[in-house]
Amino acid sequence: MQVGSFKPYALRHDTLGVIERINKLSDYFRANHDKVIFVQHDGSKENIFLPNTIDWELLPELIKNPTDYIVSKSANDSFYNTDLQNTLIENNITELFITGCATDFCIDTTVKSAVSKDYNVTVVEDAHTTADRPHLSAPKVIEHYSWIWSEMTPTNFKIRVVKTKELLNLFA
Repeated sequence: MQVGSFKPYALRHDTLGVIERINKLSDYFRANHDKVIFVQHDGSKENIFLPNTIDWELLPELIKNPTDYIVSKSANDSFYNTDLQNTLIENNITELFITGCATDFCIDTTVKSAVSKDYNVTVVEDAHTTADRPHLSAPKVIEHYSWIWSEMTPTNFKIRVVKTKELLNLFA
């Protein structure tokens, strides 16, 4: 959810709706003393999303709190060569709620990595986004990956795909 991925905002499917739902979920988790973790891609090796540039920044509409964690990554997988795993262990986090951009790259890779590391994984179906691809529209990409994740064989824990409203109703 970095500025460089959203030029223009219309590039990604339902950008403002996704931001609104991520903010709603983040507010809920903070109010329940759960951790909110933002992941920023450091694209130095690709000469994009260079740290401390505008493109690297998180979208200004995302509500951030000083207690939130920021994890810097350099690959699609948010666990690869990052401190995410240590942050989760240090905070006794065993369940992940995954949102963000891009469905078919960072989100998919992180979901599969988290499942293989035995986390309970919930992908928030309407709180991740991507762009149209040459052969498939963004809504179809999102639908396709949501189906794949919902059909995956879990490891020792569960994987589920739910919409924001349904998830918040489960918590109520």
